[in-house]
Amino acid sequence: MEVWMLLPALVGLLWAGVLLAFAAPLAARWREPVLKHPVLIIESDDWGAGAVAQATALRRLAALLQGVRDAQGRSAVMTLGVVLEVPDGARIAASGCAEYHALTLADVRFDGVRQAMLEGMQAGVFAPQLHGQCHYWPAAVMAAAQTDGMVRGWLAAAEPAATEDLPSHLQSRWVDAARLPSRALPAAAVQAAVADEAQAYQAMFGEAPQVAVATTFVWDDVVEAAWRAAGVEVIITPGRRATCRDATGKPACVDAAMLNGERSGAGQIYLVRDVYFEPALGHAAQRLAQGLRQRTRQGRACLVETHRFNFLRAAEASFAALDTALHQALQASPDLRFMTPLQLAQAIGARDPGWVESRMLPRLRAWCARLDEIPRFRRVARLSGLALPLRLLGGVS
Repeated sequence: MEVWMLLPALVGLLWAGVLLAFAAPLAARWREPVLKHPVLIIESDDWGAGAVAQATALRRLAALLQGVRDAQGRSAVMTLGVVLEVPDGARIAASGCAEYHALTLADVRFDGVRQAMLEGMQAGVFAPQLHGQCHYWPAAVMAAAQTDGMVRGWLAAAEPAATEDLPSHLQSRWVDAARLPSRALPAAAVQAAVADEAQAYQAMFGEAPQVAVATTFVWDDVVEAAWRAAGVEVIITPGRRATCRDATGKPACVDAAMLNGERSGAGQIYLVRDVYFEPALGHAAQRLAQGLRQRTRQGRACLVETHRFNFLRAAEASFAALDTALHQALQASPDLRFMTPLQLAQAIGARDPGWVESRMLPRLRAWCARLDEIPRFRRVARLSGLALPLRLLGGVS
């Protein structure tokens, strides 16, 4: 038999070897649900206790969102990652920075902020999510303040503090980052803190939190179990879980990766938020439409991360960019649907046939479109020639 006659078999064996080597990530992306429709959700964090100017920004956002509707007539939706307290600077200063005191969202100074949130919720354009009682671990910030004058000044400020002004590592709620690398918090302290903040959230919004997003995306199994006990059914993630801050202050100790629809050890559904849109940092409106096109090709919802600082510190440019981005998204995807993360997670969890694709060819195309994100897979696929048949299915470029 001529050698060339063996080539198809050899190529087949080579491709089989490649697929076997990457079997786990390939299988995970095959199991990940494929959506039938383009879905866009704007996720915005850090709202709540803080600058009273948020009330004006929130009302303006609500009006903007109500003016943008999908093919089903549904208004655009923005989640609000809610923070329930900031430092009470006057009382902390009075103690000589020896005692921590909280200024909660229930304080009369935040009446306008709370009302603006509730009005947007009633209009169907805001969906609150638990971001944390505060955007830091109080004891860690108090400890850091003993040696850091900036942190001390931040804690004792007369006006409600902006957590964006804290050093990044101190903005992580679920680790003790007073010194770096960070240390894990006692499990009992985490459990008690989650129970308390869930109770405060329920008092504020009339229902237990069902969706949670960790500050700075640093959290662990203890936090997830405590969230579950508090009623949280959905966890927003960046597709990976960092559990510490390293010696440089960056999120680290990654112990898990996740895809949409996968479940935590405590049973919650994970959703992935990985399109970033921060107009105040120079992100152009088309960034959102580009992210939507890519996620739609992958059969995924497009969860867009943005933060309140855009709408407070660079308000005019940010509002204009968001409005343009939403209209560009509708033009690019006429079948676009707006929904909340809870609705999305429930549809995925139930494998709702109105939302989740069951036909083989659309699932295969979406699977192929997800393969570029697997480390080293694209290079190996090209070298082996496997990229060609995948490209024909709309996958590896």
